[in-house]
Amino acid sequence: MLVRRSSRWARLAASIGPDDPEARQFGAFGRGSCLVFPQGTILNADRIQIGEDTIVGPYASLTAGMVEGQEILSDPVVKIGSRCLIGRGSHIVGHWNIDIGDDIQTGPYVYITDQNHSYADPDEPIGSQIPTEAPVRIGSGSWLGANAVILPGTTIGEHVVVAAGAVVRGDIPDHCVVAGVPAKIVRRFAAGSGWAPVVDGVQA
Repeated sequence: MLVRRSSRWARLAASIGPDDPEARQFGAFGRGSCLVFPQGTILNADRIQIGEDTIVGPYASLTAGMVEGQEILSDPVVKIGSRCLIGRGSHIVGHWNIDIGDDIQTGPYVYITDQNHSYADPDEPIGSQIPTEAPVRIGSGSWLGANAVILPGTTIGEHVVVAAGAVVRGDIPDHCVVAGVPAKIVRRFAAGSGWAPVVDGVQA
């Protein structure tokens, strides 16, 4: 019992809250927010903003760029709203702009990025080609299931459910459920009739 209590105390003490010195390195770190111990990789925190009452789970990584101290042209690169819950082991990897709204929850191991490898030149190794970047927006009130992947250029509307394991790219409207690889709308809410399945792009 004593060992468990000591371990719990150590985890709480090593978490990062708004009054801790580490929080002052961020572009913004709202009241009531917390990075749970152990933290994942945190890079260029001055370009990362976190709203109020947001919890970032253990082993979650928040990065602006790829190396500490690199030249970054946008600010903020990563913005997470208020009352969010970022699941264990998730990665939010920004290079240009990732904007996550309020009241968003993710399952564990969600991956969100605004940069992808380019493969335009068939003779050049893909890892050597200049990456492409496109901003990502995730609307307030949405839920991202475990292991979902949000790719560059994606705009997700408000109150959207992203099913576990989905790979999302493109524009997703408000009040729908997307699933699959690539993700497609499988349910959508319509005023007056409620939630209904969507088959081949047509709402039942």
